[in-house]
Amino acid sequence: MQVRRANEKDISAIMGLLKQVNNVHNAGRADLFIKDKTKYTEDELAEILKDDRSPVFVCEDETGAILGHGFCVYEHASGNNIVERDTLYIDDICVSENARRQGVGEALYRHIKAFAKDEGFYNLTLNVWSLNKGAAKFYEKMGLKPYKVGMEEIL
Repeated sequence: MQVRRANEKDISAIMGLLKQVNNVHNAGRADLFIKDKTKYTEDELAEILKDDRSPVFVCEDETGAILGHGFCVYEHASGNNIVERDTLYIDDICVSENARRQGVGEALYRHIKAFAKDEGFYNLTLNVWSLNKGAAKFYEKMGLKPYKVGMEEIL
């Protein structure tokens, strides 16, 4: 298993993973997520892959099959009342349904963490939907701790 920066040859595999992520969210929040859709189009994904401020990583097996991905975004915080800092936001980590519990998510997370340290980021952040208990448990196992909670009331 190897984690590397994604490239245009990976688009088809990443699109399949994006659909899996979306369908997990659709299963829990069909009022927000449309079944079998993806967050990005292939063209949008191609542009993301070209942008050094939004690195995407893939984990592949020894045959070159893509087992998972990690989307990241550079963020910079500044303001009157906060300490200025650079954050690497993990927009999405997905492990293929047929590769779960094989260390793929951990390999992706550890690679992203090492990348963030090497690039001098202050911290890593991400959001996890409350419906995705397995993901929350995984992220806590990786050492992440909640730092804010989003709340809603459906009208």
